[in-house]
Amino acid sequence: MTGKPAEPLDPARAQYKEGREHLKQGELAAAAMALHNSLKGFEEQGDRQGMANACDRLGDVCAGREEFGLALEHYLRARELCRELGDPFSLLSLDKKLVGVYRQLGQPEQAQACCSRMLDHYGDTKNPRGMVEILEVLAVLYLDGGQQDKAADALRTIASIHRNFKHERTAQRYEQQAQELEQGR
Repeated sequence: MTGKPAEPLDPARAQYKEGREHLKQGELAAAAMALHNSLKGFEEQGDRQGMANACDRLGDVCAGREEFGLALEHYLRARELCRELGDPFSLLSLDKKLVGVYRQLGQPEQAQACCSRMLDHYGDTKNPRGMVEILEVLAVLYLDGGQQDKAADALRTIASIHRNFKHERTAQRYEQQAQELEQGR
């Protein structure tokens, strides 16, 4: 064997890895403790990527415990760090999580703002599947807020995307849903 022995993980990374494992196992209290310790370690090291990852996972723990206010704080901090780091894919992942948290907190406007950012991302990356997924979420958010007209518009946009790809039956289904909304069914 000519390879070097594996370097031990620094304590912050070890705590982060441990926290992720606890989170996977559904052991939320243990995950919170390990991830909190890892966050403190990353802060001491000035490791902004590590801080963003730890905040993201702490948000997952809080969401799992239905502590949505705390989840929001962690996700927003992670989002700000990822924005500063120029990490668009992590921003997208965090916006998806934020939509759920804002919805739980009864803040549909903020959830819609997250959807708008995600639509911009999917438009920039030319990802029609992502666009459709987010438009479906947006339609539900509009319905939650009693905005049937906007929900119908979102459904029509989905129909249009499907038509562009020759998915006529799927497009017709979304078009029908939009018409039913407008007719108050």
